Amino acid sequence: MLQPVKYEKLFSTPVFRFQVPEAEAFNAALMEEGNRMRALSEGASKSNRGGWHSEGNLFDNDAPCVVQLRELATQAILEANEKIGAKADPASLALKIFAWMNANPKGGFNAPHTHPGAHWSGVYYVAQPEIEEGNSGMIEFLDPRTDLPNWRILKAAPFRMKKKLRPEPGEMILFPSYLAHWVYPNEADEERWSIAFNGTFRKAKKG
Repeated sequence: MLQPVKYEKLFSTPVFRFQVPEAEAFNAALMEEGNRMRALSEGASKSNRGGWHSEGNLFDNDAPCVVQLRELATQAILEANEKIGAKADPASLALKIFAWMNANPKGGFNAPHTHPGAHWSGVYYVAQPEIEEGNSGMIEFLDPRTDLPNWRILKAAPFRMKKKLRPEPGEMILFPSYLAHWVYPNEADEERWSIAFNGTFRKAKKG
C-alpha cells in the first residue's frame, strides 16, 4: 500500500484556548470594574449590536484586575508566537495591546468582522450565561479561504466552512486577526461579558 513519506499542513490557521485557573474572584472584579465604566459612558458602536462596548483602550485602565488581564494577554500572545515557531527575536519586537469590554444583554450579539492591522486577536470570557441548548454566546470562525466550495463534498475537518466554540468563564481564545468571526445572540436573561483585545507587533526602537 502506498504511504506518504511526508505530511504537512500548509496555510493552516492556529486557534489557541487558554484557561485562567480559579477565575471566579478575578471575573467578579472585572465585572465590577465594567459596571463602573458603563455607568460613566454610553460606550462605542463597533461590531456590537444591542450591547455595550467600552470606549478607548481598556488596558490604559490601572485597576488591578485589568492590569492582571493585560499580563495574561501578553503571556498568551508570546506563548502563541512560540507555538507557531516564530523566528523573530522577541527583543527586536515591541508589542502594543488594545482592549475593550463587551456586555451583551438578551438579544445582543457581534456582527461578522475581522481586526485589520493587528497580528493576534483574543477574547477573555468574564460571564457566560448557561443555556440548555442552542447557540447562545458561541463565537464562530469563518474559513478565510474563498476558493474551496468543491472541497465541501469530502466532509473533511480542515475544509469546513466554519467552526464555532462556546467558551466558559475564565477561558481565553487567541487567533490571527485576519480570521473573520462573529458572536451569536445572547438567548439568556443574564448578560454575557467578555473582553476582546488586539496584539500588534512593531520593530522595537533601538537605544
